[in-house]
Amino acid sequence: MSQSQETQLEDSHEITEDITLHVVSEETPASVEDVFVPPSVHRQEVLEGRSYTHYSPIPSNIVPHSDQNGVSTSSLDRESSTTPTPCVLGIDEAGRGPVIGPMVYSAFYVPQDLETSLLSSSAHKFSDSKALTPVTRSMLMRQLCTSASSPSPTLHSSCGWSTYVLSARSISAGMLSTGAAYNLNAQAMDATIALIQGVIDRGVDVREIYVDTVGRPDTYQDKLQRRFPSARVIVEKKADSLYPCVSAASVCAKVTRDAALNVEWELSYGSSGIESTSIALQSADEDTTMKEGNDGNQVNSTQESTSSRQPGWGSGYPSDARCTAWLKQNMDPVFGWGGECRFSWGTAKELLEATRSAPCTVNWPVLPDEDGDDDMRLTNFFTSMPATNEGAEEGAGDGGREDIASWFGTPVTGEVF
Repeated sequence: MSQSQETQLEDSHEITEDITLHVVSEETPASVEDVFVPPSVHRQEVLEGRSYTHYSPIPSNIVPHSDQNGVSTSSLDRESSTTPTPCVLGIDEAGRGPVIGPMVYSAFYVPQDLETSLLSSSAHKFSDSKALTPVTRSMLMRQLCTSASSPSPTLHSSCGWSTYVLSARSISAGMLSTGAAYNLNAQAMDATIALIQGVIDRGVDVREIYVDTVGRPDTYQDKLQRRFPSARVIVEKKADSLYPCVSAASVCAKVTRDAALNVEWELSYGSSGIESTSIALQSADEDTTMKEGNDGNQVNSTQESTSSRQPGWGSGYPSDARCTAWLKQNMDPVFGWGGECRFSWGTAKELLEATRSAPCTVNWPVLPDEDGDDDMRLTNFFTSMPATNEGAEEGAGDGGREDIASWFGTPVTGEVF
């Protein structure tokens, strides 16, 4: 493994540890019954571990720019005016720290004059998705996706949203790529830009953009402001608790991730892993902890985790006992796990390297530069066995080594011809 790959693995481990210490307690994994499956969950892409983007239709109360990049404007008959509706747009993510499942970025846009009155009303008050229960998040998402007959503006008729689902496989492939690694911050930035540009390309008149920061807010804001000079860009820490449009984006991202995790679990593992993971938790003393419930009483986390139908990997965070127990129990000694796991995370790397049952070690050579020689021989992927006296007596290779060249007979010399 190259030095750049090692650095990325360490970076991912630090990211995970930094986030999970204070987030995992708030990231209650939703049970299957509590999660509304929005149209942003594409089952085929989720099952195949592919990243994808989803855009909701432009709501009826938002007038887009006319004839924008070929986008149909037949919906303009919804209003007599053809003046584009000025909108605010918020960006937030869910699932940055887990070792299991995708990271989901979401964009949420709403008319400027409706942001506060619609998103902060008592009927559907948005706040940071982690501060809401799974039932509340799903209820809000269902209202966004369901039309309702009402003379006043509704979430469905006045709000649009989109999601960018970065699969665990795509995240790992970028962070573990040879040469210049594609780190998580760069992937997050590209997802943010792609979502904003996608909404603008669909004709939405975006006047203000609010983003929950990744890294330094000033650097992030300057880059986005240069990319979208016609809009006012604000990047802040904890923007999901300051701006209603960012809070709504947080809800869209969290519900999409929860639903995608449940869909992936049901399609790939069914219910077989729930009972087995519970047994693993009960047998692992270090994974069974006592924590304080809402009523102040001490409750067993194992009992709580199995009280409803939840994926056996729990929240997917490395500090979640259900997640680590599932990873240990379902790890193939050679291939590890399926497309749901982020192999670039330190947790996955340590588990794979710690196992002593793996039959072989594979060292992937770094691909040559464009001007270099392509020395991709099959023997580069194998290591020789150490010399032994038994091997020398049996004539296994030169000096007791098992040479792949002699597996199919002794090489023929030119003398025989």
